[in-house]
Amino acid sequence: METVSSLHLSRRRLIGAAMVLPFTASLVRAAESSLAFGELYGKFGVLGLEFSDKVKRLAGKGISMKGFMAPPLKAEAQFFVLTEVPMSLCPFCSSDADWPDNIVVVYLDEKQTFVQPRQTIEVRGTLEYGSWTDPDTGFVSLLRIRQAEYSAV
Repeated sequence: METVSSLHLSRRRLIGAAMVLPFTASLVRAAESSLAFGELYGKFGVLGLEFSDKVKRLAGKGISMKGFMAPPLKAEAQFFVLTEVPMSLCPFCSSDADWPDNIVVVYLDEKQTFVQPRQTIEVRGTLEYGSWTDPDTGFVSLLRIRQAEYSAV
């Protein structure tokens, strides 16, 4: 009888583990898809800062990042700059040679009302890296989050 009882308990544990496993896997994926400013660059090489292996691995995938919205260049813009620290002016760059290491350009799916510069936000979208010039604005970026949406944290 003791053997049957221990088998029953083992079955319960197995079934319980099977039910929890999908949730555990999604938590691991969620942790991997979050990206922090300190994880953007791997090292400083002869050509300057080099993107981290994590950025390269997550390129083209859905990510989330927390930071601050720099004041937009235009009220009607469908993009903004996500910064590591609150800024009172937009760190607009004319070339990627001037690219600060603590900003990411965010391209929204649709226009939204912008938040105050000191409000922490979380952005979710698809990560891209590499030099790219926006044909509409001339804004040059090295890191972008596309098809993005954001919310206050």
